[in-house]
Amino acid sequence: IEHNLDVIKTADYIIDLGPEGGDGGGEVIATGTPEEIAESGTYTGDFLKEVLSENITAHAKELVEENASK
Repeated sequence: IEHNLDVIKTADYIIDLGPEGGDGGGEVIATGTPEEIAESGTYTGDFLKEVLSENITAHAKELVEENASK
């Protein structure tokens, strides 16, 4: 089980177990790419959506700065 969102966001495929931890979990509640999980409405998806959004924003900023220097 991985809990580091920086690792999860780079996965090819995710199996999200839940809906809670421990006795409240153990069911497959979502499967798919990080982008698909981010749109699933699960706890993991909600946090992953934030991380992916931050990553896109940082990448967009890099592109703007790179093109501005040309």
